[in-house]
Amino acid sequence: MQLSLSSTTGKVLASTVLLGAAASVAGLGTFGTFTSTTAATAQVSTGKVAIALGADGSATNRLTVPAAKLVPGDTVQRAVQLSNAAGQQDLSGVTLTTTAPTSSLLDTDTTNGLQLVVDACSQPWTEAGTAPAYTYTCPGVTRSVLTSRPVKGANMALANLTSTTAGNADNLRVTLTFPATANDTFQNQSSSILFTFNGTQRAATSS
Repeated sequence: MQLSLSSTTGKVLASTVLLGAAASVAGLGTFGTFTSTTAATAQVSTGKVAIALGADGSATNRLTVPAAKLVPGDTVQRAVQLSNAAGQQDLSGVTLTTTAPTSSLLDTDTTNGLQLVVDACSQPWTEAGTAPAYTYTCPGVTRSVLTSRPVKGANMALANLTSTTAGNADNLRVTLTFPATANDTFQNQSSSILFTFNGTQRAATSS
């Protein structure tokens, strides 16, 4: 009986040791942590690129005033203001594209058809003549913006502009010349010329 009792006691002790070891292993997965959190909000917004012409038909946009009954040697002058007042950003440049929604020899003949020149004045042009036969003189300093070329062209770079700076405007004079070399085939021809100015954003920078 004592042997049996002694043997049983040994099994109980052994079981107790094993349970204690298991509890110790389980306790290894339980621990405490310290934490800290902070945050900040970054506000990000985009700028605005916007160029504009003066009101149609006004002294700041005579481009919409038609010219008729031209003969070889005639010129057509129209003043127009190109403004960057509504934009918030400087521009890397401005280009001009001219197309002819209504086309004729006046725009397809690059030699005897209409020739285009664009100049700028440091002050508003002084307008003279009776509508639509306007003429213009510059009371300030004249700058060449686009030298003589056939009337139609794509993405023509405009030089010496101040409207590339936000808040500024350029006083432009557009001159169309009907060459004296045009012959009788140009009689009763009619074209409409669409002037499209395109401003491109300044170079990207770090902000």
